[in-house]
Amino acid sequence: MRLDATDRRILEELQNDASLSNVELAKRVHLSPSPCLARVRAMEAGGLIRKYVALLDASQLGLHLNVFVSISLKQQSREALQAFEERITMRDEVMECYLMTGDADYLLRVAVPDMPALESFILEQLSPIAQVEKIRSSFALKQVRYKTALPLSEA
Repeated sequence: MRLDATDRRILEELQNDASLSNVELAKRVHLSPSPCLARVRAMEAGGLIRKYVALLDASQLGLHLNVFVSISLKQQSREALQAFEERITMRDEVMECYLMTGDADYLLRVAVPDMPALESFILEQLSPIAQVEKIRSSFALKQVRYKTALPLSEA
């Protein structure tokens, strides 16, 4: 999908506040409402805009630990990777999961309320997965930067 400067402005506005009405969005990007809505609908239909969400404050919800968990599997066959991915995507506390290069096969970002919850997740959810060989955890002490808006450069 080819984006022009107006499309990028629309996306920037929506990334900053997805709750904008179409009228307000159109005003901010200097379009009339109908062409603005047509552009948004085209980006939705093309899969560029996947969905709209509300970003919640994890600590206010009692999720005080942000943990990065590195997982090494016993083998890296397609079947082993797929089996692990199917199991891990069912866990609500797993916020992100990446297949990695390097020392670990997967990197997870896990949000849990406390150490007992992390212990339970590791012992009851990760350890029983047959493909898992090694689990290493690192705790985030402070969130220095967190953003969800993607860079929309002209390049």
